[in-house]
Amino acid sequence: MPDLNLLFALDVLLTEGSVARAASRLRLSPSAMSRTLARLREATGDPLLVRAGRGLVPTPRAEELRQQVGRVVQDAEALLRPADLLDLWSLDRIFTLRTNDSFVEEFAPRLVTRIQADAPGVRLRFAPKSDKDVMSLREAAIDLEIGVAGATGPEMRIQALFRDRFIGAVRAGHPLSRGVVTAECYAAARHISVSRRGREKGPIDEALNLLGLQRNVACMVSGFSAALAMASASDLIASVPERHTQSARAGMHRFPLPVATVEVTISMLWHPRLDADPAQRWLRGCVREVCASG
Repeated sequence: MPDLNLLFALDVLLTEGSVARAASRLRLSPSAMSRTLARLREATGDPLLVRAGRGLVPTPRAEELRQQVGRVVQDAEALLRPADLLDLWSLDRIFTLRTNDSFVEEFAPRLVTRIQADAPGVRLRFAPKSDKDVMSLREAAIDLEIGVAGATGPEMRIQALFRDRFIGAVRAGHPLSRGVVTAECYAAARHISVSRRGREKGPIDEALNLLGLQRNVACMVSGFSAALAMASASDLIASVPERHTQSARAGMHRFPLPVATVEVTISMLWHPRLDADPAQRWLRGCVREVCASG
């Protein structure tokens, strides 16, 4: 009969990619962990981790096993976890959410209020998108990622929260605040381009190019809040996501973009090892509730 304890050791080894780190997590000596790796190699008929320079890299077979063993271990942990009810009032935890500044500015105040109503001992940490990497989700350094789901690990859980579209925003009394904004008028006005990577052109420019038009970009900023602050004090146009900037646009005139742009779906992502955790499920429910109420 196979030793099922090897599954837990295999999950940690493939997650850490290091005998020493795996030994530390499992509270074993490095020599004991090396013996466990030898047993795993014999059981699977594969070297699993091979030397590459000073480190170890997984074999193709190990990459296949990584997803399978993670799910098996997660299910086993869920079966063996006590089925106690979650006591929110005494819950004392810090949850880390990785998202962009616009989400924080628009949704965080309501989310914090919602969290505090049920669990006053819970704190939220909002990590910037610049920290983005899949490993932090796998290692549970990040509890939730919120944003447009791009390339992620195949095992990640994803749930859509809402859809957002881009609109134009100008100061009250701006010439474009009166009447219908045509593509020609929109392109001819002076614009603020928003890009975290410093790009001058994006999907809006591509849509205008199809009409033979080009935006007159006066400056570039890295965030929508900065763009709105500049637009509210000048004749510049800020093209921003509607739901993400509802509060930040207070007192400004908004209008639909005169070109077709694709709506974006904002989702939350988490690692399956957090799927069954009662506190994590409550947190995800609070995020869904706040986003739906917007």
